[in-house]
Amino acid sequence: MKFSVLVEVRLHPGIADPQGATIERALPALGFSEVAGVRVGKAIRFVIDAADEPAARAEAEDVAQRLLANPVIEETAVTVLGPPSVDGSDGAGG
Repeated sequence: MKFSVLVEVRLHPGIADPQGATIERALPALGFSEVAGVRVGKAIRFVIDAADEPAARAEAEDVAQRLLANPVIEETAVTVLGPPSVDGSDGAGG
C-alpha cells in the first residue's frame, strides 16, 4: 500500500537561524511589522510503500533521522497524509 508522507525539518530551538533573521528584518519594509519569530525550515514530500500506516510512519521517521536532517541541530516532524492522489502526485497539496 502506498502512503504520501510529509517530513518537516526545522532547527532546534536556540540554534541560530540566519535565514529567518534576514526575512524578519525585511518584513517591516514590506508593511508586515506585526510578524515576529520567523524560523526557516524545509518540507520534503514523498510516497512510501508499506504494509500499513504505522509501518509507513516508522520507515519515514527512519529516513528523516538518517538522511533528511542533522539530528544535532535539527528536529523533524513526520506526517503520513494517506494514499497518493489518483493523478500520481504525492497527495500533499503541492
